[in-house]
Amino acid sequence: MDRTVAVLAYPGMSVFETGIVTEVFGLPRPEFDVDWYSLTVCAERPGPVPLVGGAALHTPYGLDVLTRAATVVVPGVSDVTADPSPELVAALRRAHAGGARIMSICSGAFALAGAGLLDGRRATTHWRYADLLARRHPRVEVDPDVLYLDDGDILTSAGSAAGLDLCVHVVRRDFGAAIANAVARRLVVPPHRDGGQAQFIEAPVPADPDDDRIARSVDWALAHLAEPLTVQRLARQAHMSPRTYLRQFARATGTSPIRWLIDQRVRTSLALLESTALPVAEVARSVGFDSVVTYRHHFTRAMRTSPSAYRRAFPRAG
Repeated sequence: MDRTVAVLAYPGMSVFETGIVTEVFGLPRPEFDVDWYSLTVCAERPGPVPLVGGAALHTPYGLDVLTRAATVVVPGVSDVTADPSPELVAALRRAHAGGARIMSICSGAFALAGAGLLDGRRATTHWRYADLLARRHPRVEVDPDVLYLDDGDILTSAGSAAGLDLCVHVVRRDFGAAIANAVARRLVVPPHRDGGQAQFIEAPVPADPDDDRIARSVDWALAHLAEPLTVQRLARQAHMSPRTYLRQFARATGTSPIRWLIDQRVRTSLALLESTALPVAEVARSVGFDSVVTYRHHFTRAMRTSPSAYRRAFPRAG
């Protein structure tokens, strides 16, 4: 499989998002016995690319290299009110028509939308730009309430940090949960944040003793996923009433306990599907789903494929 990745550099960009892509796809991973990615930084015009802060990034690679990559990443654009250049539009369209997987980070979605690649699709961007993206590109179904969206050959993410979540998600899609989790550990980030998680919480979260109690209940739940877990049980672990627990959990995490449990159970099941021959029904029971039908429903919602199809991508598990 072609593992070439091209990331676009452009004048006025912040190096943070390019750094995210470099960290995930560009560093060698000799600890993994797999054919890792090959990363190239490209620009519309090869040579020095001025960056925020007065520095410059120099690359000899132009859009011709970008069009040949298997995965193309467009970081946040410097001006969300400007249209992408005709040259970039043509390059993105050629790459996509050639079978490339196209990804955007933050306001990079404006470049993809300007190239027509998001027409008729769900897409996301940073919440502060979501309304503008919807107004400028009414054929795009903009979802401002998620961290990232995986639409197969087109993937979009919210703010810059959500781009890291998306990159790790792509590693998971390509190599499975065990390798993605190992990469996340190297980066010292959580191994998985579901793309459907809210981008932000309306109220700021101050330091509060209740946060520690929520964290302890989360740790306890992760150690007892196979058991029947209810809000009442989690609330008892946090020494709170169920109503208070629901409020504090949402305040601390941006989601509900039940949604969080479902996502954790699906994530935990990935390694079992990859590395064991356990029947799918047994996998479902071992991570706490009360029926295989429920497990398949939530797995398909989260992973856009079935447990059996996911397993077939990892022959050693069969």
